[in-house]
Amino acid sequence: MMRMSLTRSRRGFSLLEMIFTLAISMVLMAIAAPMMGNALGYYRLSGDARALSNSVSVAKMRAASDFTQARLFVNLTAGYHLETFKKTPAPNGSWITEGGTTNLSGTETFSFGGLATAPLNTQAAITQGVTGSAQCKDVAGANIANSVCILFNSRGIPVDNTGAPTGAGALYITDGAAVYGITISATGSIITWQSPASTASWIKQ
Repeated sequence: MMRMSLTRSRRGFSLLEMIFTLAISMVLMAIAAPMMGNALGYYRLSGDARALSNSVSVAKMRAASDFTQARLFVNLTAGYHLETFKKTPAPNGSWITEGGTTNLSGTETFSFGGLATAPLNTQAAITQGVTGSAQCKDVAGANIANSVCILFNSRGIPVDNTGAPTGAGALYITDGAAVYGITISATGSIITWQSPASTASWIKQ
């Protein structure tokens, strides 16, 4: 009896059992692959939103700590970086870049896609930067093409390009499936929002 049991246990799997196991594995992989891709896309986009929000916070703190203007300069096709204003050289001073440029991951872009409404109690009309003065300006006051800025004065208060306090600043990034928004209130409070790209349904993060 013992010999018969050992013989049967050494046979291994039959061809039919192996094919059946392989078929189940392939079905599970086919189900899991799209879900894994969606999860990775979500983590990339949410990670970039957190990094962008942190950079806005750094610009705010740098303005207050150095008692000067500071801004997060966003090139809409080439990433973003921090700049602080120096009064030299005369007469206009200069914007000094601090650190390197941070780029978005994968196929993400600075955009709010087809969404037509900003998060509640933020911008009256959804736009990158600040409504009415979105583009960054050079020291001579000229617009810099393909750019938007979030600007803080020397007290860390968000302002528009005229120096007036504003609560209408925002930045948006999307991967085509979801949109993240970073809004800056008049008091300097920085809030991250998320919405599906298909319709504006903003949720505070």
